[in-house]
Amino acid sequence: MQSNQLPANQPASKNPDRRLRHIKYVLAPFVILPLLLTLTTGSLYQAADLAGQGEQFDWLLSLHKGNFGPLKLGFIYPFLNALGLLIMAVAGFSLWYRASARRKQATNRD
Repeated sequence: MQSNQLPANQPASKNPDRRLRHIKYVLAPFVILPLLLTLTTGSLYQAADLAGQGEQFDWLLSLHKGNFGPLKLGFIYPFLNALGLLIMAVAGFSLWYRASARRKQATNRD
């Protein structure tokens, strides 16, 4: 086994990188779906508004703000989007940084 690879037989609970990857794997769908919804509804509403038909597409703006029919999340939806994106960015950076440090350490040993 090369020194820059993670031990495959080590349980995720004892390997911080594997645990972090697992957390990203589990959280990614919950983070990406609201972000895609926000991106899509915001872009479509903006296109409709530029075409002078924004009032006909107010329901897109409502979805964009986190109001899903009887479920009104507008007060917390942006914060949840931001928190999820921040967590994913920090976890991704952490994984990248650790891998970079391991590669650098392995080249220094050679």
